Amino acid sequence: MELPGEAVQFKMAPMERLEELKRNALLQDSARKAGVMALFYPAASKETHLILILRKTYKGVHSAQVGFPGGKLEPNDASLQEAALRETEEEVGVPRNSIAVLRQLTEIYIPPSNFFVQPFLGITRQTPRFVPQEDEVEALIEVPLRHFMDDSTLVTKMLTTSYATNIEVPAYLLNKHVVWGATAMMLSEVRHLLKQAL
Repeated sequence: MELPGEAVQFKMAPMERLEELKRNALLQDSARKAGVMALFYPAASKETHLILILRKTYKGVHSAQVGFPGGKLEPNDASLQEAALRETEEEVGVPRNSIAVLRQLTEIYIPPSNFFVQPFLGITRQTPRFVPQEDEVEALIEVPLRHFMDDSTLVTKMLTTSYATNIEVPAYLLNKHVVWGATAMMLSEVRHLLKQAL
């Protein structure tokens, strides 16, 4: 299927200036690169789930936020896909050789941390034995596919972020966690593709 791309991502964007900031980052060629994995798997109940992580509280722009497993491109990574697979194994304990990457999704620019993030859509056919990375992962968030696809998960929240105070942002409410910003934008594209396929 053709990717819906930024048009769908922007439905969940909290920043009107995102496109301008992205152009500036491309012109300056100063942004870092990262790969993340939208990983679906069979839970013990035999129902399809998506794994997300709650990041630890730290002095940084993504402190205590919900995100995908993944991280920055390291010198030893041959590609952004390899970075996403390596980081997924490190952060949640799913062996990289057990993950089938179905496709690359639309790259997204994250202004507060100055990263271009490349998401990938992957599946593992085994029920994982998750092992969260102690120094980076506060909690694992296992989201049933039927819950993720339910329109009632789409909400609007007032949040204070690293760049604004009390702004209204579109978000997902997944397992009682508010998922917003870049992660919500990437989830919007995943959801759109799944709605077409299911």
